[in-house]
Amino acid sequence: MKDCVTIGVIGAGRALELHDFGYKRSNIPCRLKTVMARRPEQIKMAVARYGFEKGTDNFDELLNDPEIDVIDICTPPYAHKEEIIKAMRAGKHVICEKPLTGYFGRSGDPEPIGEKVSKRDMFEHLLQELDELRAVRAETGKRFMYAENFVYAPAVLKAAEIIRAKKSRILYMKGEESLKGSSSAVAGEWSKTGGGIFIRNGVHPLGAILYLKEQESISQGHNVTVKSVIGDMGYATRRLSDYEHRHIAARPHDVEDAGTAIITFTDGSKATIIATDNLLGGSKNYIEVYANDSAINCRLTMNDAMETYMVDNVGMDGVYISEMLPIVTGWNKPFVADEMLRGYCNEIIDFMRSVLENREPEGCFDLAAQVMKVTYAAYYSDEEGRRIDLV
Repeated sequence: MKDCVTIGVIGAGRALELHDFGYKRSNIPCRLKTVMARRPEQIKMAVARYGFEKGTDNFDELLNDPEIDVIDICTPPYAHKEEIIKAMRAGKHVICEKPLTGYFGRSGDPEPIGEKVSKRDMFEHLLQELDELRAVRAETGKRFMYAENFVYAPAVLKAAEIIRAKKSRILYMKGEESLKGSSSAVAGEWSKTGGGIFIRNGVHPLGAILYLKEQESISQGHNVTVKSVIGDMGYATRRLSDYEHRHIAARPHDVEDAGTAIITFTDGSKATIIATDNLLGGSKNYIEVYANDSAINCRLTMNDAMETYMVDNVGMDGVYISEMLPIVTGWNKPFVADEMLRGYCNEIIDFMRSVLENREPEGCFDLAAQVMKVTYAAYYSDEEGRRIDLV
């Protein structure tokens, strides 16, 4: 059995930074061989900062390198599908950032596609893409590892352990990831992101909720799946004047800036997922579980590990306090060991072990596909104004 996993990464943005935490802290030796990016300055930065042996602007170099075991896809969502297929057919295992795929437009679509293309058509197209990816995975036999950090957050993993040990019956779950908008210039464009805040951020609590329900199914020896979805999407910030909008980064063009989905499972239990670009004061990330014999609250952010009070920001220019909270004065709850508490380290450790031990990771293809199916069912439901049945 190999004792070291050789990695090639495509993409040199924030996702790579988060994954690097895991590579550096994994108890399995990882060789960061090649990073691919579009711009020379990105390549130079990634090689110097993360310790790659070399960089390139040619994806084929990673595909054709026999030493590379895993290709870690850290690119924008619209590129994921083709990169996954190429990597697996080149004999590589794949790590892929969320979301797995989505609808980003086809030739002849009216624009903007988020307003002009039917969400039913998007949903049906998505199902075809999921089938295609599933077939490629079966054809190649390569591992697919879904980088959903919520699943690997220590609090969520502990919740899963409790549910399995107690054989709890989950009755209701609630999850949220909300903030004040995205720093990405294309976050408001459906053609680049495949949707708005719900696909950008709502997929995080959604993934954890589906994972925890799966853990209940394992402990109970039955198979519970999503029966139906109700979605409600909105564009709250569009009515703001420039002055009123000054504190919120969300600039939706043809995507939602607030989204809620209600899930009904086949056993009658329920879950609610909330995501909004309209939250000031940092980021809000949590999962709540209400079971027949327990209640579990998983708070990823903001947490109470540390509190600070500062009268000014002198010397704080290079100090990271928390996501989407640039003001350090007054009382704050800084992120402490954020890469651990939000699961970024655990996911990479599990992925490396799954490659070496030839087993499925916790963040697997089926989970990634189910997240996308529910997400687009929620978009479809919002457009239709009705419940969408999945089984």
